[in-house]
Amino acid sequence: MAEKKSAAGRIALVTGGGTGVGRGIAEALGAEGYTVVVSGRRADVLEAAASEMAAATGGTFRAISADVGDPQSVAALFAEIEKTFGRLDLLVNNAGTNVPAVPMEEITFDQWSTIVAANLTGAFLCTQQAMRLMKKQTPHGGRIINNGSISATTPRPYSAPYTATKHAITGLTKSTALDGRPFDIACGQIDIGNAATDMTSRMSAGVLQANGEIASEPTIPVSQVAEAVVYMAGLPLEANVLNLTVMATKMPLVGRG
Repeated sequence: MAEKKSAAGRIALVTGGGTGVGRGIAEALGAEGYTVVVSGRRADVLEAAASEMAAATGGTFRAISADVGDPQSVAALFAEIEKTFGRLDLLVNNAGTNVPAVPMEEITFDQWSTIVAANLTGAFLCTQQAMRLMKKQTPHGGRIINNGSISATTPRPYSAPYTATKHAITGLTKSTALDGRPFDIACGQIDIGNAATDMTSRMSAGVLQANGEIASEPTIPVSQVAEAVVYMAGLPLEANVLNLTVMATKMPLVGRG
């Protein structure tokens, strides 16, 4: 109970918070006592998720639909947060997407643009708005956690757009940590390896490896990722986890697979 009370009164925003990893993170934060704003493009999915998470945890959740790749939509999202709550203590940049695993030369410009908008531009726009709010609120400061990927440094075959955006997230994380330092704004990144969601359901059936083979890969429950984010979020602003990797122990990432 003491841990839950420690987060009471803190406001968190989780983008892409209606499904998958984002929902798991949002639910875990709500259980800790955060008031959690979940954002995404589909209002019906968000509303259902917020209601279900509130019933499961007894926490407070607010659904606000927004397209993170649209500057006006992001500005409206943060204006609503400021108007309703007066501050933001935690931003989790989780929203993202992927494109089909096909050779690089087959990726269309529209597919490239879509994944850059969702994975990189969205994280930048939300960070930009969070920095503005966190600098001026009283007391100032806050924390930003970016959902990166182990693909940022160890890509899968046929993943150039996704890998490029996640590699860029690492740069955004470090720049944000540096620029936020004078204002007590901490920024860190979590790199996830095979959390069990609808997007990774194909892992058990087998995915293409760097050596050309198709192999099944283990996954971990989303709850274990959420626990790691709760730990990162719960640190005092004097401390920061700059980068944390949470992965299935036996997935073929370390070594030659």
